[in-house]
Amino acid sequence: MSSETAGQMGGTSLSGDALQEKFDSFAGQSTGPPDPGSEPVNRPMIRHWVEAMGDYNPVYLDDAAAKKAGFPGVIAPPTMLQAWIMWGLRHHMKVHEARAAGGDPGTGNVQDQVMRLLDAAGYTSVVATNCDQHYERPLVLGDEVSVTSVIESVSPEKTTALGVGRFLTTRMDYTDASGALVATMRFRILKFRPRTAAGTSADDAGETVTRPKRPRPSLTQDNSFFFEGAKEGKLLIQRCSECGTLRHPPRPACPNCRSFRWDAMQASGRGTIYSYVVNHHPQVPSFDYPLIVALVELEEGTRLVANVSHMTPETVAIGMPVIAEFEAFDDELSLPVFRPADGSGEPAGAVEHPAGAVEHPAGAVENGATS
Repeated sequence: MSSETAGQMGGTSLSGDALQEKFDSFAGQSTGPPDPGSEPVNRPMIRHWVEAMGDYNPVYLDDAAAKKAGFPGVIAPPTMLQAWIMWGLRHHMKVHEARAAGGDPGTGNVQDQVMRLLDAAGYTSVVATNCDQHYERPLVLGDEVSVTSVIESVSPEKTTALGVGRFLTTRMDYTDASGALVATMRFRILKFRPRTAAGTSADDAGETVTRPKRPRPSLTQDNSFFFEGAKEGKLLIQRCSECGTLRHPPRPACPNCRSFRWDAMQASGRGTIYSYVVNHHPQVPSFDYPLIVALVELEEGTRLVANVSHMTPETVAIGMPVIAEFEAFDDELSLPVFRPADGSGEPAGAVEHPAGAVEHPAGAVENGATS
């Protein structure tokens, strides 16, 4: 469907250039006054974050370590930025209840107007695409953080692997009690038209189209070894060359000793389901639904997010023993997929490729390049 008819079909009389001009008119507008966080920066929330994320940098909880590193005292993990301005579940439930009743819960701001216009134009599905944070200074105990949001842009209509849609970019400025800027975050989402059924889209229902490929991973010098190993049927885990600590997802430095030297080891592929979620909506045409996404704890101790096979939302369970096999989704992308270790749900004649069947350990992999 062209942008000329998008607005008309979605429930707004605007179309083509007029629709884009309306979106452009939102650029630079603030979504409202500064929104203060409900609590100042505090040690208990930092401790919960550290435990949940497994990031045990001592400067987050140990005053002596923080001062030795040049800080006035413990600092909050930088990536915890959003946590200081988030409201709880009860607040969001009230907002949704008010919207469902047709009322204005006090959030009818510019952001809401943009989202409603996107929905009216038929872009009713959403996926977050990227987030970029810039830190002016570390947050310390007692800091009172507020955030102001500004609509930066709504892109022209784009054709993506997920479908036709528009990118909405919002800039959030985080300030302290004095009004000084402490951090900036740019958050981008894609609002796109959902497919009405397998192989069809909202604008060409009944016309069969080829299923798009799975989204490509963003490859870097730190993570490319993982995907190269998957193509060879190997489940590789990043390992610190100095202290031997395993880490996943891959990243440049060891969280334990801060060394930048690393290699990779081949995991057995055996583990247990630590947690999982069953996705129903929004449906991305590259996947089958309901889609089970599991957090698997490997027997080596690290955890990774992966799809599962040979199980359903009714049979999947926390604590279930699983083993990895590798699935080639296309000529370029192979990924580990976990199935029940006891073979339950195994279809007749299934071909197994367990991770443990590869006989060449990856201990010689250094900084992502095979020596």
